[in-house]
Amino acid sequence: METESEPYVRLASLRQLHQVMADMNTARSLADTLQTVADGVVTALGYELACVNLVRPDGDLVVAALSGNPAAEALITGRVGSRESWERRLNMGEHWGGLVFIPHTEGWVLDDDDVPQWYTDGPAPRFEDEWHPSDRLFAPMYTPAVPGGSGGELIGVLSVDRPRNGRLPGAWGREALQMYAFQAAIAISNARLRANMQRALVRLEREQQALRASEESFRQAFEYAPSGMAIAEMGGDQHGRILRTNDALCRLLGRPASVMRRYSFSDLVHPEDIGTLLRTSAEGGRAELRLGRRDGTYVWVSLRNSVVADAADGPRFLLTHVEDIEERKRRELQLAHRASHDSLTGLPNSAELRSRLAARLCRRPQSAHPAAVDAYESHDPVHGQAAHDANGHGFDFRPGGFDTYDAFDHHVHTVAPEEGRDDGTKGLAVLFCDLDGFKSINDRFGHNAGDAVLIEVARRLSDGVRDGDTVARLGGDEFVILADGLGRADAQDLAVRLRNEIIQPIRAEGRAVRVGASFGIGWAHCGMTADEVLKSADERMYVEKRSRPKQHRRAG
Repeated sequence: METESEPYVRLASLRQLHQVMADMNTARSLADTLQTVADGVVTALGYELACVNLVRPDGDLVVAALSGNPAAEALITGRVGSRESWERRLNMGEHWGGLVFIPHTEGWVLDDDDVPQWYTDGPAPRFEDEWHPSDRLFAPMYTPAVPGGSGGELIGVLSVDRPRNGRLPGAWGREALQMYAFQAAIAISNARLRANMQRALVRLEREQQALRASEESFRQAFEYAPSGMAIAEMGGDQHGRILRTNDALCRLLGRPASVMRRYSFSDLVHPEDIGTLLRTSAEGGRAELRLGRRDGTYVWVSLRNSVVADAADGPRFLLTHVEDIEERKRRELQLAHRASHDSLTGLPNSAELRSRLAARLCRRPQSAHPAAVDAYESHDPVHGQAAHDANGHGFDFRPGGFDTYDAFDHHVHTVAPEEGRDDGTKGLAVLFCDLDGFKSINDRFGHNAGDAVLIEVARRLSDGVRDGDTVARLGGDEFVILADGLGRADAQDLAVRLRNEIIQPIRAEGRAVRVGASFGIGWAHCGMTADEVLKSADERMYVEKRSRPKQHRRAG
């Protein structure tokens, strides 16, 4: 072919090229396929040297086969070039369709990179279309593109040197090399797939002989599933132990398959999601929970179980499908947080405050149920969690009405300390905080200064309460604190401490400003609504505000 003038190509040359392509697809192993690809460039396309650079799992390219020069083959076969250097080469020079040609006038800048290379000897070119010994020609090989998707993935690069006719390849030569690279990519992909299939069959046979009857169909679905898959033992002392995982699950959790076999899903699940995992039915169960990655972080997944059996009466195994839902969960959490928290201070907003408060209050049952009403009136507000009617039936006084003991669950009845008495009763204190002098800061220094004040007050209030207490922004310059388990003296002390923190100077827009705070303390107890509790605390706050002289409401 190298002595023929384009476009006049002999039929014998086309037959030779066709035979080489057929040989690529009938090679017995991946190594044979790679060598056949290299040999075909020399025998059928008329180049003096050809090199197959194969992409490794880590992304770098290794010289996997070489043809045309035994000395070069012994010297550079097995050597590795970095992916970065190869990307640089493939982005240089002239692009002849799918080929990359780097003339000697540009290629000298690549002499010191780490890509293994070999140059054939030859005279300097006399004519413009002659091949220079330092010219480079590459044919990238890509996996076949998925129908309807993007282009394929780079699996290797064919590097060819010096056409035997000594001239740069013309239109036919370029088209032939490009077509050859395309067919070579298919042959290499098929050879890899065959090799992977053979390794998978051997490994699956060794690890679990009970699955042989359905090996082929299961292997295809399991190994190449785009989402995580795992097989675990079912029953016995090792119930739940992971026997096998696919590549997608290993990548998701950042753990190799050999390490995954040391665990069960209960070892990997987030501590807060153990209950969710245990409630998941083994047969057809589904749950959304978090699994631990190797780096210590957690990823949200949808976990679905099904049972497979080796034979009619053989061992049963748990097949678990794990789907990454991290992005969806992140959006859900963001939306939930935005809906329930103040955008300026990050505190729970009015709706979230009312929800948390209502969750602690049980309402008086509807009058349409006289037995429940009588039970409500006679229940023990301090020690009892429920009441009983004359027949011994239990009732639940949570929002939504009443129910029997089964629905009552673990609600704790909320009571309030009595006015003017210190009998040790602890209750849910609701502190209503209104800032004094805040409007003048907004008027004098602008809303940016006002926002800075609100953010700092929110921080001081949050730092001043216990873990588990709620600090919420009701709106404007009004804040509410829910503090459970306090007596009346405790609540008064808390209000004083928080007021003393608030009146300290605040840096806003480059200046120090000060605000005061008025606190009203209300008490939540069952039978009230959340709005009634807040109204009570609000009214007490205004009583407290009016009881102090105006000059003492704001410090500084």
